[in-house]
Amino acid sequence: GVLTPTGAWCEDAWLTTAMLTEVTERLKFLVAFRPGLLSPTLAAQMAATYQRLSGGRLLLNVVTGGESAEQRGYGDFLDKDARYARTDEFLHVVRSLWRGGTVDHDGPHLRVEGARLSRTPDPVPPVYFGGSSAAAGPVAARHSDVYLTWGEPPAQVAGKLDWIRSLAAEAGRRLRFGIRLHVIARDTADEAWAQARRLLDGIDEADVRAVQAGLRRSESEGQRRMLDLHHGSRDDLVVAPNLWAGVGLVRGGAGTALVGSHAEIADRIAEYHALGIEEFVLSGYPHLE
Repeated sequence: GVLTPTGAWCEDAWLTTAMLTEVTERLKFLVAFRPGLLSPTLAAQMAATYQRLSGGRLLLNVVTGGESAEQRGYGDFLDKDARYARTDEFLHVVRSLWRGGTVDHDGPHLRVEGARLSRTPDPVPPVYFGGSSAAAGPVAARHSDVYLTWGEPPAQVAGKLDWIRSLAAEAGRRLRFGIRLHVIARDTADEAWAQARRLLDGIDEADVRAVQAGLRRSESEGQRRMLDLHHGSRDDLVVAPNLWAGVGLVRGGAGTALVGSHAEIADRIAEYHALGIEEFVLSGYPHLE
């Protein structure tokens, strides 16, 4: 499958991937969407339609929304904790509808009455969910099938997975885990690290400072954890064996890359897998274009 993003800076993922199902046969689409921007009944219906017309190739990546300024641009004026509370209600309604029930829900943020789907999705799309804040964890534990983390060092990933496992156990559930990483792989380690260095050679220090200042204003706990790996400095960007934080100097979101020979990258993937990571969202960096 392929991950597709959500936000004001990109194309709409629902529409783009729905069109791509017409020119592909087996490829699945991990569609990022924001649950506060459409009704849960409509989202459940859209997922059912997508599954029927695509042959069951939809995966859903729930993005609660980390930046209030961008959310306000979409007409959403809740703060971060309230957004997660609304996501909790949203996913409760959606999953209830997918089970074929008639749903009445009157919560602090969402209300539906007599909601029902004429056709439930087959198969039910798995729900992917990322979030590192205290508000995010319980929602992920109750509703997600796959908990996603950005590419932090293995020790930090292990701690986060233990946290989510314990929350899921309290909810009587067991989740799968995934990780989001860039990859700079070459035939030799020297070639890979030379490419990583080239990515930063043409970037002015003033540009790095400007990007970092903007990212420091983020409300996202995951973004804060990414920034804390390098503190805006080009020094000490190797934060774990073959794990390079240089991408995060000039890019928000997933800011680390696995760098090394193909064998070294495979070893690091195996290391994350041993922690419990089953799904890897990997992107070549930079894009060929």
